[in-house]
Amino acid sequence: MKVIALNGSPRKEGNTAYAIKLMAEELRKEGIETEIIEIGHLAIHGCTGCGYCASSEKNECVFKDDPVNETAAKIREADGLILASPTYYAGIAGTMKSFLDRLFYSSSRYFKYKVATAVTAVRRTGGIDTLHQLNNYLSLAQTVTPPSQYWTVVYGRSEGEMMQDLEGVQTIRKNAGAMAWLIKVINEGKKTIPLPAEEKRVFTNFIR
Repeated sequence: MKVIALNGSPRKEGNTAYAIKLMAEELRKEGIETEIIEIGHLAIHGCTGCGYCASSEKNECVFKDDPVNETAAKIREADGLILASPTYYAGIAGTMKSFLDRLFYSSSRYFKYKVATAVTAVRRTGGIDTLHQLNNYLSLAQTVTPPSQYWTVVYGRSEGEMMQDLEGVQTIRKNAGAMAWLIKVINEGKKTIPLPAEEKRVFTNFIR
């Protein structure tokens, strides 16, 4: 069993990274491998809505000079996904936003019923907005989200300062524990219970 964690912070040792590593530690305790992919320091082109991914053989993005397609392939094979971003201006960090737009536009159909969660690090406020934005990707991809005792937001400014946010630490640890449990439940359930029946997607346009 394996989880892919995306770090959308340009700081590889910042509070977002600390949060991911803490969650990865909990997952490893449950026998689940975690691969952390660093996104925040890259130069990522945003989605242009060209539609290439809809018609390409492997539903790959048209831009092939960054890790979006490679990461998508890893997530398609994984059991779970963690989206992590710092909060700068009450939203997802810019590079991470561009990465996620292309990742989910091209591959969300492959993420259905995977276990996925999101976490954000913030100095003071705006973290809930960022968390909601991250969760929008997961909801639209029809992933299964593990619960916790509170919103998965950790607080801190200096590197590692979030570890002093004891409630935040407990919240994301419990979220990772629930994630591990859900992955195991879903994997076992697939052996005897079929996934929900698929329906042809209905699109409604309100401007005619």
